[in-house]
Amino acid sequence: MKFELIQLPYAADALEPVISKQTIELHHGKHLQTYVTNLNNLVAGTKFENEPLETIVKESDGAVFNNAGQVLNHNLYFTQFSPKGGGKPTGKLAEAINTAWGSFENFQKEFVTAGTGLFGSGWVWLAKDINGKLSITKEPNGSNPVVRGLTPLLGFDVWEHAYYLDYQNKRADHLNKLWDIVDWEAVGKRY
Repeated sequence: MKFELIQLPYAADALEPVISKQTIELHHGKHLQTYVTNLNNLVAGTKFENEPLETIVKESDGAVFNNAGQVLNHNLYFTQFSPKGGGKPTGKLAEAINTAWGSFENFQKEFVTAGTGLFGSGWVWLAKDINGKLSITKEPNGSNPVVRGLTPLLGFDVWEHAYYLDYQNKRADHLNKLWDIVDWEAVGKRY
């Protein structure tokens, strides 16, 4: 298999109470594993067999796109958190956020508003263009900002499997709590 389930950089219970051990085990170990398995089966023997995830997401459609997008999305998602996370970004990312939204707090508010306003399943992303200009994108289902020529920096999953066990139908509560575990050092390296 070309693609493998990423290893979590923390224990399954390390993000509690923001994300429960049960949610991590189901989200990472079941949902993401299924996307990885499906993607490997779908790309075998195709032009995508030896391509990186970003290329597959940019150039595919249908089931290949859906599974590749979800693998890419979740790989970024699970590696952007830390039990020692929270706080605010620093350095160039902090400067870019302040330039785009006036303050980190304004950015957080717009990001959560975008995530709660996304109908159905999908993702809300902080992304940058080739010049480093930031934007918030709402991506349906398994899409990713790479389809728009952008680089994804921070993504919050708004599929119900990401939060329903811990927050039921309270998507905004879930999104607001995720700030407590964001690893800004990891996200800043993506900028």
